Amino acid sequence: MLHLLTILIFLPLIGGLLILFFKKGNPNAIKIAGIALSTVTLIVSLIVYVGFDASNPGMQFTHKTVWISSFDISYSVGIDGMSLLLVMLTTFLTPIAMLSSWNSIEKRVKEFTIMMLLLETGIIGVFCSLDLFLFYIFWEAMLIPMYFLIGIWGGENRIYAAIKFFVYTMFGSLLMLIAILWLGYYASMQPGGQFTTDLLQLYTVGPTIPFAIQMWMFLAFTLSFAIKVPLFPFHTWLPDAHVEAPTAGSVILAGVLLKMGTYGLLRFCLPLFPQSSVKFGPYIAALAVVGVIYGALVSMVQTDMKKLVAYSSVSHLGFVVLGIFSFTEEGIQGSMIQMVNHGLSTGALFLIVGMIYDRRHTRMISEFGGLAKVMPLMSTFFMIVSLSSIGLPGLNGFIGEFLILLGAFRSTFLSQWYSMLAATGVILAAVYLLWMYQRVIFGKVTNPANQSLQDISTREIVVLVPIVLFIVWIGVYPGTFLQQSSTTTRHIVSVVQSQRAHDVALIPAPK
Repeated sequence: MLHLLTILIFLPLIGGLLILFFKKGNPNAIKIAGIALSTVTLIVSLIVYVGFDASNPGMQFTHKTVWISSFDISYSVGIDGMSLLLVMLTTFLTPIAMLSSWNSIEKRVKEFTIMMLLLETGIIGVFCSLDLFLFYIFWEAMLIPMYFLIGIWGGENRIYAAIKFFVYTMFGSLLMLIAILWLGYYASMQPGGQFTTDLLQLYTVGPTIPFAIQMWMFLAFTLSFAIKVPLFPFHTWLPDAHVEAPTAGSVILAGVLLKMGTYGLLRFCLPLFPQSSVKFGPYIAALAVVGVIYGALVSMVQTDMKKLVAYSSVSHLGFVVLGIFSFTEEGIQGSMIQMVNHGLSTGALFLIVGMIYDRRHTRMISEFGGLAKVMPLMSTFFMIVSLSSIGLPGLNGFIGEFLILLGAFRSTFLSQWYSMLAATGVILAAVYLLWMYQRVIFGKVTNPANQSLQDISTREIVVLVPIVLFIVWIGVYPGTFLQQSSTTTRHIVSVVQSQRAHDVALIPAPK
């Protein structure tokens, strides 16, 4: 059990190196090997899930090995409830994404499979790192396979989208690196201290930093994570990346990569810089509410199905950021489960759009209509996933959005207007998603080619069924997943609340 997380992190990387020795002339063997390796990684993550103690507020499955002793940099990994949910989401979606690309990826199959496995290693490493230097290494390493997935297997404007994605994220990463070095240097200035990037040690150092310095560190971390989320107005790279990426790339990008930003806000910004989090929280929450409404309004005017789903991510992740900066247990719990919900629902929407595109080679809404008659199975899955994304009670989306809105409404840090304005995003989501569904599935047949389309295959059913099962499971009995992150949530809230109490105590009493 000591090295279980290390096995989980590097198993896809080792698998990718083994696939290098496969012959290119047998693409099916490469695809099977890739899916098998990612499935084995999923099984290892299930062992971690079974062995996880939800009542333990500390890090579990920890392992630490000194890496660069002179700077107290270590290979240090561990997980808590928040990490566990996102690791499970990553290992769950990766084999599904690879299976979905069975027929759509025909060129450079070996390279595609290797890039998907390398991407999985980078993402899991990000969620398990307990050393800021190690975290940064995985954060940057993840960019490389995603860049190539978009740039090689993407659409017509793939080079532009790949470069834009890379430049935006690299800019944010540079700011984060500066803040990491500054934070480590500040630790060395403490009595008896030394330069360190150990996250657990820095948790005791960060809150003691004077606000004038802490503020800049907080802003550097936050901007880096805001670009990754992406939070309005740092979202402009997202639609291009989503539209140009292959289906598997879009699934991983929406399902997991965007959550690295919200994860960073919870893992680093709140516990390391609680004073700055409290001071800037209302402003960041305001941007989140703007993002909720803006993303929904822009989705309503899209003519491309994939771009519509891409902009919906801006709206849905605005909810997640709002929940985080409500600083309430309900809001943060809602944000954690909504990260998983968005990965399932939006990932499934991208899969379905990809299935339709494989048949018609167009994503324009105006080109479709009447698919319910020729593709009844696909239409059924499409409806369930759309209602999930809207937030229909009984499905997963409702649980997350309800907790977030409740937490924001009850927050003593935010006005109740934040919650009321954000709630309009739920109504707008119903407008753009049902409008798209009505035109594509039940609308007038605008092209005779629609009448000869084949319904989804057995392989495509296998891809969608597991996601739909979890959509219903979380919607009906969310406690299975909420209990995993409850102790982590309470710890984060206690850190922020104690900072609030400290600030109040410093205010002089009226004479």
